[in-house]
Order: sequence, then structure tokens, then C-alpha cells
Amino acid sequence: MSSSSSSSASALSLPGDPPGGRRAIAVWGIGVSVYFVAVIFRTSLGVAGLDAAERFHVNASALSTFSILQLLVYAGMQIPVGLLVDSLGTKKVLTIGVVLFTAGQLGFAFSPSYGTALASRALLGCGDAMTFISVLRLGTRWFPARRGPMVAQLAGLAGMAGNLVSTLVIARLLHGIGWTAAFAGSALAGVVVLVLLLLFLKDHPEGHEPEPFPHRGAAFVRRQIAASWREPGTRLGLWVHFTTQFPAMVFLLLWGLPFLVQAQGLSRATAGELLTLVVLSNMVVGLIYGQIVARHHAARLPLALGTVGATAFIWAVVLVYPGDHAPMWLLIVLCAVLGSCGPASMLGFDFARPANPPERQGTASGITNMGGFTASMTTLFAVGVLLDATDDNYSIAFSVVFVLQAIGVSQILRLRRRAARRERERLVASRVETVHVPA
Repeated sequence: MSSSSSSSASALSLPGDPPGGRRAIAVWGIGVSVYFVAVIFRTSLGVAGLDAAERFHVNASALSTFSILQLLVYAGMQIPVGLLVDSLGTKKVLTIGVVLFTAGQLGFAFSPSYGTALASRALLGCGDAMTFISVLRLGTRWFPARRGPMVAQLAGLAGMAGNLVSTLVIARLLHGIGWTAAFAGSALAGVVVLVLLLLFLKDHPEGHEPEPFPHRGAAFVRRQIAASWREPGTRLGLWVHFTTQFPAMVFLLLWGLPFLVQAQGLSRATAGELLTLVVLSNMVVGLIYGQIVARHHAARLPLALGTVGATAFIWAVVLVYPGDHAPMWLLIVLCAVLGSCGPASMLGFDFARPANPPERQGTASGITNMGGFTASMTTLFAVGVLLDATDDNYSIAFSVVFVLQAIGVSQILRLRRRAARRERERLVASRVETVHVPA
């Protein structure tokens, strides 16, 4: 490692950092397994969108409501979940989350009507909302701060592995054993991770107990949220997450399969392979981005903006390509580029994390995590409405992607200097604190 890389790593080290090690990996791995299962359940609708439309006799707008409601609940829960993680700890919040998202997946399997299916997806979204922030908090409690970027990317990688299970396994089960058996059978995974969680997960290593949580009144909640929001790094993290995550999320969660089958004339099998490519690309890029940011902290913003630019460019080329269908090589490039959106969204947490002290990490992560899911929810709704209004013109419907990207980039450029200045101030303060810590 170069001297600059070493200084970057030491700059991220803080007094009282947890040691990490094998036990940290084992405990954190249990939390990640919960997130892995949550993502399987979250994205299972993405491979079942056409089946759901047929099963519940709904059009594109009504179909998008499934994912919109799920993401609405998810996004709305982020700040409350962040506060719960800060106050109750990871294990309790994850336990509640597993129970809820497993019940939601099971309910979706047996839903006899569109209304009950919607309620089940809302319940699933509520439980899912409790997982990722908890896993991020678990990572900060068990690993040194310098490992934060890589730990966050690996958590995102586990989520993509869950998405891979949806595209490869759930899709085949759905068309092999049917709707009810496929969704009910997958719900058993929630029971397994619940048992592991209850038996083996701990909030923090011995000797690294957090400070006692103060009074949990409404005034404290307002102060906690306000203090996190005042940090430019938190707001920058939200907008980075907003701008980078949603193109791939919308594609994988609902509209990718219909776009590839109906607009591009591909078979379901070929479309499923392209969705799998998005996931595989995400996993590879996640490892690359994690390594880069761990060694060169200043690379965060160029990576995020570069991902946005590449995504906008390839989407524009696909949507305006002459002829009825884009060539296969171009669709492959599109899916490979979309795979970088998830890792880029993880960079948002790398802005929020150093901007906030440990007692606000859950709240700050919740604010950041609202960004991408708010953008995804907006895009899912807009695409569904535009498809119905334009008789399934996907070129017009997907143009909403560029509008949201433009909004996000403008906010990133507005906040970047303030966030960088504030982060330098906090870094200097932490170094001074380190010097004055008694031996």
C-alpha cells in the first residue's frame, strides 16, 4: 500500500475502534444473511410481474402499485428505523424485521385478491426496511472505521446475491411449482435466519458497549434527526443515493422484464439472463468500488458522478436506437452498466458515516437510505402511468430516468464543497482527540 493509501486508512481510524477479526465476521455475517433473505423477498416480484398482472387481472399502473407501496413503506420507515437502531440496538430491530418480512412473503403466497396482496407487500416492505440500516450499524460496531467502505459494499454485495437468487431460483420455482408453492416455500428462509439471529447475533463486542442511550422522548427524536440533517455529509449522502440507485432498482424490481420481453421482443429466458447480468455486474463492481474507496477516499464523488453519467448515456442510446429493437450487444452493455448503480449508491453512506458520531449512525443512515428508494418509488409510478397513457411506449416512459438524474446531480454539485469542508473539520477534530487520549 502506498503512503497516501496508508494515510487515508489511518485518517479513518478513530479512538476506541472495535478490533474486527473472525468473530466480527461471523456475527456480522448473520446480520448480512438476514439482509440477503430480505432482498430475495423484496425482488421476488421483479421476476413475477407478468404473472402477478395475470393472477390479479391488473394493468401496468396497478401492477406498479405493488412495488410503489412496498417502497413507500420502506422509504417512510427509514428514519424511524434509524432511531430504533440507535435506541434498541441491532438484534431487536432485525428480529422485528425478520418476523414482518417473512409474514409478508407468506401472505403474498396465499393472497386471494389484489387488495390482500398489496397489504402483504406493504408488510414485507416494513420488515425489509429494518434490515440494511441494522447491518450497517452492526458493521460500525464490530469493525474499525477504516473498513467502513468495504463493509458497506460487501453488505450491498450480499443484497445483490439475494437478487440473483430471485432471478435464478424464484423464477424457476414460479414456473415449475406455481405461485403459492414458490412464494410460501421461499418464506422458510426467513424462519432459518430468525433462528440464527436469535441464537448467535450480538450487538457489539465485549468492551465496546455504546454510551447509554438518553431519554427517548419526542424532543430527543427531533434533535437526533435535526442534528443528522444539519450535516452536509448526510444530505450529500442522501442525494448520491437518490441519483445512483434508482435506474437499476426500477429495472430489477419491476420494469426490466416487461421492457425486455414486450419492448425488445426477447423471450422470458433471455430476459432473465440479462437481469442476472445486472446482478453479476453489481457484485463485481461492488468489490472494485469498495477497494478503490478504501484506498482513495477522494474517489467517492468521481465514482458516483461517473456512474450517473454512464447510466444516462447508455439509457439514451438504447431508447433512441433506430429500429424496433436494440441489438443484443447494446442490451448487454445496458445491463452491465446498470450493475454499477447499486455499488455507487453505497457511496452515499460513505459521505454520511464520517459526518456523524456513532450515536447518530442509524439515524444518518436512515436519512441517506431514503434517497434511492424515494427516487425508485417515483420512477416506478411515473413509468406505469406513462405506459398506460402512451399505449406501452417504453421510450417515453423511461425518459423519466433523466429527469430524476438531473435533479440529483444538481443537488450533489450544490452540496459537495460544504460536505468536504465539514468532513475535513471533523477529521482534524478527531486527530486532536486522538492526541489527547491518555495512554
